[in-house]
Amino acid sequence: MDVVGPTAVAMSFSGGGTRAAAFAFGALQGLDVIRAPADASLLDNVAFISSVSGGSITAAYYGLHGKSSLTTFRSVLLKDGEAGLRFSLLNPINLARLFAGGLNDREDLRTWLDEDVFKGATFADMFRRGKPIVWINATNVYYRVAFPFSQLAFDALCSDLSSFPVSEAVAASMAVPLFFAPIVLQKHPEACSAPLPSLDHAHAPGRSLLLGALANAVRGHRDTSKGKYIKLVDGGVTDNYGLATILQSRVLLGTPYGPMSENDAISVRRLLFIVVDAGQGPRGDWNQRQVGPSGIEVASAAIDAAMATNVRMSYDAFVPMMQQWRDDLVAYRCGMPHSLQQEIAARRPGWQCNDVEFFVTRISFEALDNDRAASLNELPTRLRLPERDVDRLIEAGRDAILGNPVIREFEREATAPR
Repeated sequence: MDVVGPTAVAMSFSGGGTRAAAFAFGALQGLDVIRAPADASLLDNVAFISSVSGGSITAAYYGLHGKSSLTTFRSVLLKDGEAGLRFSLLNPINLARLFAGGLNDREDLRTWLDEDVFKGATFADMFRRGKPIVWINATNVYYRVAFPFSQLAFDALCSDLSSFPVSEAVAASMAVPLFFAPIVLQKHPEACSAPLPSLDHAHAPGRSLLLGALANAVRGHRDTSKGKYIKLVDGGVTDNYGLATILQSRVLLGTPYGPMSENDAISVRRLLFIVVDAGQGPRGDWNQRQVGPSGIEVASAAIDAAMATNVRMSYDAFVPMMQQWRDDLVAYRCGMPHSLQQEIAARRPGWQCNDVEFFVTRISFEALDNDRAASLNELPTRLRLPERDVDRLIEAGRDAILGNPVIREFEREATAPR
């Protein structure tokens, strides 16, 4: 699908429950204030969103409703997503559920998402809008790689994403291990005869560990001897920024432009990628005294430490990957036959094969003043927050966008006379 024009914006939304969903929504509002060419806003130029966990609520809702969501989504954020969930470990039945796979089963969260948020929508409803492309990300817990709800991934399963409920994908993206049972997908290798893409480069000397893991996962999708099912948990387990699947697709596809289309690769001139990070920094006071922390606090801190390390490494790898992607696009465009370049330039006045620039930035609570950031950092990762806190988070996301120097530089570049 072709979704990228000369000016394009891509985004990723982190996990973090309603805190992340509201902060991401504020970021969308902020982009709608910033001007772009042809009397549009930067929000009109959003071509792609990748999301995990709580951020997937916002990404999926925007993918379904587009700019009309700016007037309706706040009411969704005020809903109580925890009303039907189990929390108590004092109940023996709940303990049994925990040891059986999760304190809450797949229906507990999915039902709320389907009935109160997405109203029975499927990916076909999202595809009809065309733009932006939305990748909702979970974690394939067996192969330990990120799993995007994209047609490319479903092709490997011999399945059709268009009929799949959006609520089920978002529930998978939010399925925190132990608190939620994994979401289960079934393989259908008998349903298609199309071969998998060539994965020979996965075994080349010096190939990356990531490529090898991805090749094993893709082959496993067609191999029933490896099991008939795929078990999915929270996307934040592999990468709480939602960047892992972009890195994976670049490695797996092995083309100069993928996951862009060939036409998008020719069209793009300026691309801005915004990582919207609503993650929590250090919190708690147990480092102020000799006694403690408790066992639960240690377990929670250990999980937070693993996720924080993972996202730092993911972002640090993503920035040079974007530069390499830009360089690959330029080499691809400038390597086309001269006659074809002339044809493109005739259709697109001012087009030059090397006129491509990528911008990458990250917004978080850190972009705000210290007191405000500290206050927002204390908000819990829940699916229910007071109205005042929801509004504070929305405002914070909007302000972080409007105050970001890279985004403002992109605005100047995108609107400069050519």
